[in-house]
Amino acid sequence: MTIKKQLLTVAFLVMATAIYAQENVFTVDAQLRTRGEHNHGAITPIDDNEQSANFINERARLSLGWKRQNIEVKASVQHTGVWGQDDIKQPNGRATMNEAWAKISTDNGLFAKIGRQQLAYDDERILGGLDWNVNGNWHDALKLGYDSPQNKLHLIMAINQTEENNRGDYYGGPMPYKGMITAWYHYQSDIMPLGISLMAMNLGLEVGVEGHGRTNHMQTMGTDISFKPADWNIHGAFYYQRGSDLYSRKINAWMASAKVEYAIDPCLKVNVGYDHLSGGTNSMSENRAFNALYGTHHKFYGAMDYFPGSLSYGLHDLQAGVSCQPLQWLSAKLDYHYFATVEKAGAHDNPLGHELDLQLTANAMKDVTLTAGFSTMLGTETFTAIKGGNHEKFQDWIWLQLNINPRVLIAKW
Repeated sequence: MTIKKQLLTVAFLVMATAIYAQENVFTVDAQLRTRGEHNHGAITPIDDNEQSANFINERARLSLGWKRQNIEVKASVQHTGVWGQDDIKQPNGRATMNEAWAKISTDNGLFAKIGRQQLAYDDERILGGLDWNVNGNWHDALKLGYDSPQNKLHLIMAINQTEENNRGDYYGGPMPYKGMITAWYHYQSDIMPLGISLMAMNLGLEVGVEGHGRTNHMQTMGTDISFKPADWNIHGAFYYQRGSDLYSRKINAWMASAKVEYAIDPCLKVNVGYDHLSGGTNSMSENRAFNALYGTHHKFYGAMDYFPGSLSYGLHDLQAGVSCQPLQWLSAKLDYHYFATVEKAGAHDNPLGHELDLQLTANAMKDVTLTAGFSTMLGTETFTAIKGGNHEKFQDWIWLQLNINPRVLIAKW
């Protein structure tokens, strides 16, 4: 064998050994989440002669992941629905891909991620996974970015269509937007517990009908700031919206929030906060109602979901809460909301009412969590005028959720 062939053989063996030496990690995760609800006024206030609703919803999810050095792939399929929704022997076609993406990265922090993925940023006010919902949120998108401990920069791009069109670009599909471009930057100080995020999003919204459609553009831009010195957790956010909505009205809307939490001791925390969502849609040419878009709304504006991040008259939300963990496996929290409109709803006063949300969480065993909740709303005449129902009736909501979420398998080679 010549020296040249020997060198080529050695080089090949070195390359093969290096490839083989890269650790492969394969994971299998499962989730079965079952939640029973007694709805006597949540989402839509109950009226006279209306009966409460009782049902059980369920999510069954299986996730497969594979990672090797600078490449990662994940596929997650889920089946969601309500007990009794299908015939006892009928095939069920509600299985969907919750995630299906691939990510390629470099050693210096650059990456590209493409496919169906969850977009969850900052406190999930504008973009969130909405895990409370049995289906959750997902987006078919391309994400390019750079991640380091101190700086993160992401660029997200998405375009939606119902099929491979031969002609025409009209989109009348189920996604809430036709196209999206979002830029997000986060700075995390390495000398103090300070984090600052900036976000700018442009949405393309299809209006009109097929053959006579056009795209309106809506912009959302803002900042999210967190400061966590010692026993304090201070958070603030501000977002502004402009452009045109689905009704071709000019958008001029904004929101602001501030929240302060203090840990009295390791087991007890208290917090106060305030959210302001602008409102006003009396003009046929201008829309001043802020839209929180695709965030995890259930997290912010009361657990009964009367105001999912938008109200045409605007929203004042004054909050106070307490959380405690008396035992390592048991935690509880109680939240209070005072709601009022920003703009008057006709001749009605601004106050909407008071909501109380109680939640208990028990870690029954490894990978098994049991959570229970109770909420009630004490509404006003204005609340009835805007949301319907009868504010004089007792409005309440009770739920119990079992979440089993184990990592079934992890294999390395």
